[in-house]
Amino acid sequence: MNKRVKQDGLDDSAVIKSVAQELDLPARRQFLRHAWTLGGIALLTGCRIDDSDSVESMLKMVSHFNDKVQAALFDPSRLAPTYPESVMTRPFPFNAYYDRNSIPNIDGAGFKLAVGGLVQDKHSWTLAELNQLPHTSQVTRLICVEGWSAIGKWGGVTFSTFLQRVGADIRAKYVGFKCADDYYTSIDMPTALHTQTLLTLSYDDQVLPPDYGYPLRLRIPTKLGFKNPKHVVEVFVTNDYPGGYWEDQGYNWFSGS
Repeated sequence: MNKRVKQDGLDDSAVIKSVAQELDLPARRQFLRHAWTLGGIALLTGCRIDDSDSVESMLKMVSHFNDKVQAALFDPSRLAPTYPESVMTRPFPFNAYYDRNSIPNIDGAGFKLAVGGLVQDKHSWTLAELNQLPHTSQVTRLICVEGWSAIGKWGGVTFSTFLQRVGADIRAKYVGFKCADDYYTSIDMPTALHTQTLLTLSYDDQVLPPDYGYPLRLRIPTKLGFKNPKHVVEVFVTNDYPGGYWEDQGYNWFSGS
């Protein structure tokens, strides 16, 4: 990475702050907002924007910055909107990185949810055991990063209840998920403990259909759709960043909706 030469004892961040102070309030907000775009990061870091490696590095920096900002702004007590059943999207759309012919065929009778990492109880849970836990339901909107959204009714176990039952260390940073279709993702602990984050076993008062993630899906109405893994087969608690299928390809990790 090419370093910019500092002159007169000033660094680039000081220049940005100085320019911002000369602007009126609305213009100042706009300027500071754009200071963290690709060009702003280039100014601060001295990276050349015609260097593909530098551009990639800057984009990752912006993405990580966005993650930190979203995490700082996240309010664990704030609820996503809920809706009456009369406005549910019918049919609820199928969406995956493969077509319906590739949906995993999972035997519910033999299913066991693996639990690992920073938890006290690491026994694997059957569907019968999960169904014995207290259940709740919600009618919420799933927002896809592709630009569409849909409203559905999801039922299951509040995820914080499940984490409590397995003795999860709630001081840990992350909860990761592995799926039967090789998908994987992870979320921050405050989102995992959010009252609307649901370990889903049913859709529209029926057993969760394969299209929507049978036998187990995580439903997080405070995050974008790709953060809601389907066909979940393993949950683990960790302080090591677990990444995700799309996140490792450049999507923002936090991805709040």
